[in-house]
Amino acid sequence: MALNRISKLFAPARLAAQSKCLASTMTVRDALNQALAEELARDDRVFVMGEEVAQYDGAYKVSKGLWKKFGDQRVVDTPITEMGFAGIAVGAAFAGLRPVCEFMTFNFSMQAIDHIINSAAKTYYMSAGRVPVPIVFRGPNGAAAGVAAQHSQDFSAWFAHCPGLKVVTPYSAEDAKGLLKASIRDDNPVVFLENEILYGQAFPVSDEVLKDDFVLPIGKAKIERAGDHITLVGYSKSVELCLQAADELKANYGVNAEVINLRTLRPLDFESIRASVMKTHRIVTVEQGWPFAGIGAEIGAQLMEADAFDYLDAPVLRVTGVDVPMPFTQTLEAAALPSAAHVVKMAKRALNIQ
Repeated sequence: MALNRISKLFAPARLAAQSKCLASTMTVRDALNQALAEELARDDRVFVMGEEVAQYDGAYKVSKGLWKKFGDQRVVDTPITEMGFAGIAVGAAFAGLRPVCEFMTFNFSMQAIDHIINSAAKTYYMSAGRVPVPIVFRGPNGAAAGVAAQHSQDFSAWFAHCPGLKVVTPYSAEDAKGLLKASIRDDNPVVFLENEILYGQAFPVSDEVLKDDFVLPIGKAKIERAGDHITLVGYSKSVELCLQAADELKANYGVNAEVINLRTLRPLDFESIRASVMKTHRIVTVEQGWPFAGIGAEIGAQLMEADAFDYLDAPVLRVTGVDVPMPFTQTLEAAALPSAAHVVKMAKRALNIQ
C-alpha cells in the first residue's frame, strides 16, 4: 500500500518528464522563421534584405513578423533588382555585417550571379584571406508547381561547382533551422537552397531543435533510415522520394534501403556515402535537377575514384529530372520530375529484382 501511494505521488513527475521527450511538429517555413529571428536577436550585425521581406512578411511568409520586431534597419525591403540588392548585400559583408539576402526564387539569382560568384565566392581568396564574406543567399530552389521553365530550375549543381561557396540543401524542419543558423554564423558565403513545396510541410522535431542554441554542422549528412541492401542518396525534396521508395522496397520486396540526406552539397560528406556503399554494395542517387553534370554524376565519379569502387556489386545508378526545360502543362510537368516509383525501379535494377 505504501509503495502504491509513493508511486502515485511521483506519477505526475514521470509523466511530465516523458512529455518533454515527445516530439512536436514544425513546418519548414516556421523553422526558417525561427532561425532568422534567433540570429537577428543574437547578433546585431545580422540583417535580412530582399523583395517584400519586410512589410509584406515575405512572399512565402518566411520572414513573417521580423520587420515588426526588428525594424527597418534589420529587415529591409528592396526594389525588384536582384543585381542591385545582391551587390549591396555583398558590399555589406565586405564591411563586416552579416547579410541574409533573399531571392524570391533562385531562378532570379541569375540576375545576380556575377555578385555571387565573382564577388562573394572569390574575394576571400583574392584578398589573401584579408576580406571574409559572411553572407547567406537564401530562397526557394527547384521545381514548384505550374510555373514553367523559367521558374522551376534546380541550381544545386550550378553553385556546388564553384569553389568559395558553401551550398546547403535542407529537407526537414530540423535541417532548415539548424543549417540556416549555422550558415548565418559561417564566415564564408553560403547558398542556402530551400524548396517551395516543403515550406508548408510539418516534420516532427525534438525539444532540442526548439532551443535557440540548436545548430547543425555544415558538411555533415544525416542517415535518415539505416539499411544494408542498397543506399539511396538525396537532398532537399528528393529525400522524401528516397524515404517513400525505401518504404515500398521494404513492404514489397523485403529490401532494407539506407537513406542518406546529404543536407550539404559543398562541402559534400562523401565519407558517409563511402561508408554506406561499402556496407550495402549498391547505390542510387536521386535529384530533381538535370542529369548532365549533376550531383549524382559527381557522386558517381567520386565513388569510381575511391576504394569504395571495389565494394560495388552494381553500377552507380541515377534518378534525375528529365533533360528538358520544365513544361507548363500539368501532366508533362509531372512526367519531367522524378518520383518514388522511379527510385524503386532503379533500386530493383541495382538489386537485380525482376
